[in-house]
Amino acid sequence: MLDRIVALSIRHRWIVLLAVLAVGGLGAFFYPRLPIDAVPDITNVQVQINAEAPGFSPLEAEQRITYAVETALAGLPNLEQTWSISRYGLSQVTVVFAEGTDIYFARQLVNERLQEAKGQLPPGIEPTMGPISTGLGEIFMYTVEGKPNARQPDGSAWTPMDLRTLQDWVVRPQLRNIPGVTEINTIGGYVKQFHVTPHPARLMAQRLTLRDLMEALAANNSNVGAGYIERRGEQYLIRSPGQVTNIEDIRNIVITTRDSVAVRVADVADVEVGAELRTGAATENGGEAVLGTVFMLMGENSRDVSKRVAERMEDVNRSLPKGIVAKTVYDRTALVERTIKTVQTNLLEGALLVIVVLFLMLGNFRAALITAAVIVFSMLMTIIGMVQSRVSGNLMSLGALDFGLIVDGAVIIVENCLRRLGHRQEELGRILTRDERFETTSGAVAEVIRPSLFGVLIITIVYIPIFTLTGVEGKMFRPMAFTVVVALLSAIVLSLTFIPAAIATFVTGRVAEKENRLLRRTGEMYRKALHFSLAKRSPVIVGAVVLSILCGLLATRLGSEFIPSLDEGDIALHALRIPGTSLTQAVGMQRALEKRLKDFPEVDAVFAKMGTAEIANDPMPPSVADTFVIMKDRAAWPDPGKTKLALVEELEEAVRKIPGNNYEFTQPIQMRFNELIAGVRTDFAVKVYGDDLNVLTEVGAQIEKVIGAVP
Repeated sequence: MLDRIVALSIRHRWIVLLAVLAVGGLGAFFYPRLPIDAVPDITNVQVQINAEAPGFSPLEAEQRITYAVETALAGLPNLEQTWSISRYGLSQVTVVFAEGTDIYFARQLVNERLQEAKGQLPPGIEPTMGPISTGLGEIFMYTVEGKPNARQPDGSAWTPMDLRTLQDWVVRPQLRNIPGVTEINTIGGYVKQFHVTPHPARLMAQRLTLRDLMEALAANNSNVGAGYIERRGEQYLIRSPGQVTNIEDIRNIVITTRDSVAVRVADVADVEVGAELRTGAATENGGEAVLGTVFMLMGENSRDVSKRVAERMEDVNRSLPKGIVAKTVYDRTALVERTIKTVQTNLLEGALLVIVVLFLMLGNFRAALITAAVIVFSMLMTIIGMVQSRVSGNLMSLGALDFGLIVDGAVIIVENCLRRLGHRQEELGRILTRDERFETTSGAVAEVIRPSLFGVLIITIVYIPIFTLTGVEGKMFRPMAFTVVVALLSAIVLSLTFIPAAIATFVTGRVAEKENRLLRRTGEMYRKALHFSLAKRSPVIVGAVVLSILCGLLATRLGSEFIPSLDEGDIALHALRIPGTSLTQAVGMQRALEKRLKDFPEVDAVFAKMGTAEIANDPMPPSVADTFVIMKDRAAWPDPGKTKLALVEELEEAVRKIPGNNYEFTQPIQMRFNELIAGVRTDFAVKVYGDDLNVLTEVGAQIEKVIGAVP
């Protein structure tokens, strides 16, 4: 069968070569469509349900909302597990479905159950589903801020409330329309509200209640339509506008009349512009800020979506008032570009190295180019498979490619073809005719095709067990195995078809089969080593055994990691304060922390978010702050040779001097990875379960004491 394929490939060589070129062109067409990211996304299929419950304690939120929602969701098809968080004024339930479940089907199932559960929830509680995104969907962050000395048209300074209003009504709507963006989450500033503060004594004097005031406000803030009238062939719409447009309209709303005198809202209450009670805040470089986070739609290309957001930010800034800017503070594109550039450089250098070695070993430039072409076409065929299977190009998938393995079979075939062509020319004493060249090439390929293909197949089979991995391990390593297997299978197909056709077509003229100087020198060294080993058999065997034992002992002292740590460049710093710390106090402590971090010359910017954002995808108490330390380009460091670990140690030593804080140093994506894998952000955590909080606190203190003594 294999011999027949080789013979047909040589006979129809131009068809084979054109087919390979066509497949290569298709791969080049798919290349811009290849999803690109820094690392694989390990998020499972999950739907997040958030319910705001103002005034509810954590216990009440758990008993009256969380429990009811979790019970209603029990029994859903493909449901694997649920977990929940109940905080003051917030209930969050996360529903995890079996791998492979369509996310939109899962959300439809959840939505149906939520409609049934609404009757069991307290009045006014409306559970909503979180954005259609993953744990690594936070691809872009920006702040809305004023330039130094920026003023409003009336001469007043821009306040955090003004900036939040611009974010909600100008910036956010423009960014939500970008393809691939599913949600814009906002934290920081103050949401503008109109506060009506009644005076109880004035209400009693007018024989009014709070309900009378509330009903008057609701009834006098609407537009009413009254149909239309026709006159002289025209139609006129009749409407009565009653919607308030400013604070004076609210003050002039009539509640009732007393002795033919109207009692207005201003007579019994103060009406002022105020702020909504906020549950979170954002800071930047030691000052308060309004921070927006762009969530990418699940399955989209993070690099492309980030670029679209960055381009739209230019239009957004043109639409903002003079002196106000929307400034990018975190862009996933920078990390993705650095990662992919590293992978591309390594792949290119590897390909060039293989080509040089092939030329030195084979001694035939055309044969070396044909062998190297297997690398190019294998990569293009792999890209087609990755795009069709929605496997992203990242550090794990592309970084696992080994060009030496890819061209292994091709090198054997090409080398044997050169050897047989050279011998045949020596036998005949002339250059071979076309038919003789085709026959010799076919016989040379058939001679080694089985062992060469078996060698590549054995390597391919080694990766097969990886496809059985599930959960986080599967999401992390299956893309790598898929990429390598597709590349090796592509190389096998090319070795069977392209290599024989190309050798028969392009390796013409005189072919010399001889060892070059490098191979001769290597052969001489090997023969000397072989003779020595055979002469000193016992010492060589004993030395090998001792060396193996020593290496085995060293192996027991090696550390182990799930995956190598990717240097993201930037630093994520958790600032932990005493539970119960107020938001105002936390903001003050965060300002001091950021000013200290900004003093380091390697640090470009520092921003943070604390508490819970508008969309509670990551609910935190005010006592916890996610601090992002954005680093300058290493060339701008005073000491470019300083390692990141050394810098982190200096940062930790500096911030430890600020009282009232505890810290965890990590990286933005690594932080999310830890959360997705174990539900916590640190590398090591202990969870204690039970019903008595006092006992849990006591046991937790004992565990902390024991772990704290471990070096």
